Amino acid sequence: MDLRGRVQKTSPTSAFTMDARTIIIDHGSGFLKAGFSGWNEPQMVFPSIVNYIPCRENPGPSYAQRRVSLGIDICHPDTFSYPIQRGRILNWEGMEHIWSFVLERHRREHEDFPVMVTESPLKEPADRRKTLEIMFELQDVPSILLADQLEMSLYASGLLTGVVVDSGYGLTRVQPFYLGRPLRPSGKTLEFAGQDLSAYLFKSLFKEDRNHHNLFQLETVATTQMSKCYVPQNLAEALDFRQSLPSGSDENNTYQLPDGTPVELTPMQRLAPEMFFSPQVFDLQGPSISQAVVDAVLACEAALHPLLISHVMACGGNTLYPGFTKRLYKELITDHFSSTKAAMWVGSNRNFSVWLGASVVAHLSSYKSEWMTKEEYEESQRL
Repeated sequence: MDLRGRVQKTSPTSAFTMDARTIIIDHGSGFLKAGFSGWNEPQMVFPSIVNYIPCRENPGPSYAQRRVSLGIDICHPDTFSYPIQRGRILNWEGMEHIWSFVLERHRREHEDFPVMVTESPLKEPADRRKTLEIMFELQDVPSILLADQLEMSLYASGLLTGVVVDSGYGLTRVQPFYLGRPLRPSGKTLEFAGQDLSAYLFKSLFKEDRNHHNLFQLETVATTQMSKCYVPQNLAEALDFRQSLPSGSDENNTYQLPDGTPVELTPMQRLAPEMFFSPQVFDLQGPSISQAVVDAVLACEAALHPLLISHVMACGGNTLYPGFTKRLYKELITDHFSSTKAAMWVGSNRNFSVWLGASVVAHLSSYKSEWMTKEEYEESQRL
């Protein structure tokens, strides 16, 4: 997947037959995942990015009429933006364009499919109303279910009780669940996540020459994050080790400038995901992710502590960094719950946990009452 927004497709052989199909749309701050329920992974994955290009044919009376499209336009790299920031939709026009693209691709068989849209627990009632308005009035969907993202991650694990630890592009969230229901007051939201790691790498790699619309710099930061960064088990020891290595001894330590010149990464650039465990080292506010898990568990009834800490579910793209889940487990049992049997539940597709859980829920009879049909929506508008 590159940052210009090419659509990732999977083979139809990974699907299995379902009596009814539902279009699942999971939109995170960084990436959108979409596809039909019943598959082992989403069929479409692309950045939650739109770009605006002036349309010269009809410039309008006082300003250029804008044309919206997906991803980063390689000819106009300075016109893109993220409609969702920190889990909140700030650009509804851009969001509508993304939804329209997804639904159009899935409606090629000229069938009306029910639609399931995941939403952040931070979403306001006004945002829910706006989502329903767009889906029913502009996209003409027959029925819709708005599903809590963290609850969907719980279902993806196959568990009903435990602590969901989700760290994506815009937010890091921790939520305990008991018998499928969130223990609401105990949830924690940390406003540092993948985009903060990207910002740190941008600043340290390119310093005063950084340009967030430079495609080479964007690709370099993304590649560094995905293929060269890892979580150390002990920051001081890892720094000592990396600083002791002779220059050029580790081929994973370099990236290339456009002219082919190799540049060596610093130890802290390789160890940047330490941010999630030592945010203060990176001048970020808030507790570490392990402390947030501890605080969330301790906010629940004491009788539930052993059960919750024995079912910690890691999900979201940041948990894929090498060493992440091992470090989280180590800090939980070493510093806080040494007398309790702690356990981490991790899946190979945990960056798709929300989508996978929604795919399961789409066919659960227990959720039938939570679906809204277009007729019910129209009736509510007349009241």
